[in-house]
Amino acid sequence: MIPSDALIVRRVLAGDVEAFRTLVDRYHDDALRFATRLLGDASDAEDAVQDTFLRAYRYLGSYREQDRFRGWLWRILVNRCRTHAGDRARRPQPMDSDTIDSHAEHTSATQEDLLDRAFLREELARALAELPAEQREAVVLHFTEGLSYPEMAQLTGLGVSALKMRVSRACQRLRTLLAPTHHPAAAAASLPETRRG
Repeated sequence: MIPSDALIVRRVLAGDVEAFRTLVDRYHDDALRFATRLLGDASDAEDAVQDTFLRAYRYLGSYREQDRFRGWLWRILVNRCRTHAGDRARRPQPMDSDTIDSHAEHTSATQEDLLDRAFLREELARALAELPAEQREAVVLHFTEGLSYPEMAQLTGLGVSALKMRVSRACQRLRTLLAPTHHPAAAAASLPETRRG
C-alpha cells in the first residue's frame, strides 16, 4: 500500500528524515514541469523547485493540512517561481517545446503531423513567454494544472474575480499572438490555394 502524504509527513516530523525523499520523488517531476511552464527557463525552474523542497522541508512543522500536501507544496512553488521571475533582469526565454506538450502521442503520427505539432508548440511557447508573468501563471494554473478558480485563489492568495480577469486577458492576448495575421508565414500558409488555368 502506498503511504499517504500525511503519513510520510508524520514520519519525517518523528525523525525519519529519509522519508522526505518519498515526497520529493512523488512531486518533483510535476513541480519541475509546472515551474518550467511558468518561468520559461529549465535552469530557473530547477532552482525554484529545489528552493521549494528545501523550504517545504524547513517549514514542515507548520504543515497542518493532512492530505493536502500537494496544494501546500504548490503554494510554496508558486511563490518561489514569482521570486525567481522577479529576481532575474532578463526577459523569460521561450519555453522548450518538449515541456509544452509532454503528453502528446507521437508514435502513430505522420511526419507532417509531428512537424505541425512542433510548430504549434513553439508558437504557443513564444506566445506564453510574451504574456505578463501574472497572466502566464494564471493560464498555467487553470489550463495546464487543471485547477478551478477557488483552488487557484487558495494557492495564490488572489480573489476569484481577479484570477478570472487574468485568465480572460491572457486568453485574449494569446488569441492575438497566435492569430494567422500576427505571423505572416502562418497567414500565408493558411490561405487557400488559387486554381490555375
